[in-house]
Amino acid sequence: MQQSTFATLNAVNCNEHTEKKGNLTYLSWAWAWQIVKSHFPEAHYTIYESPDGWNYFTDGKTCWVKVGVIIQNLEHIEYLPVMDAKNQSILLTNVKSTDINKAIQRALTKACARHGLGLYIYAGEDLPDSEPKQLTPSQTVRQLPAPREQQPTPVATQPSWRQHRNQYFAGK
Repeated sequence: MQQSTFATLNAVNCNEHTEKKGNLTYLSWAWAWQIVKSHFPEAHYTIYESPDGWNYFTDGKTCWVKVGVIIQNLEHIEYLPVMDAKNQSILLTNVKSTDINKAIQRALTKACARHGLGLYIYAGEDLPDSEPKQLTPSQTVRQLPAPREQQPTPVATQPSWRQHRNQYFAGK
């Protein structure tokens, strides 16, 4: 029986490929991408551009990047603010191309984590589970109530980038 993409990548121990900066742990983007491609050669990523053709988005004050990783036709998107060494947003007027590049690589790594690779790093755990936890069917499938005829079914299933951004900055 073939494992899911998540189970395959989540089983990889990334600890030897992390770096500590301050109290944060980072996973090398190059190593993360190498592992993803070794398990899923068809995997690819997208660096999204603004309507103006820039590889970042802005509200006029700060900026952020948007990167998606596609594995087996499933895309996970990561939005990441362009930050300085203290993980503070950089004012748009002070952003350099190297800041954008670093944010893109960090977003790429975090999008890989959404597929399972090194996700535990972002959860603050030291090691991945040696054996995957088995969930009961009631834990893996959420029963949704039948839609009422008078209420339309929601179209959007993912939060907008503004909601992602607002949720991210609300936690700061």
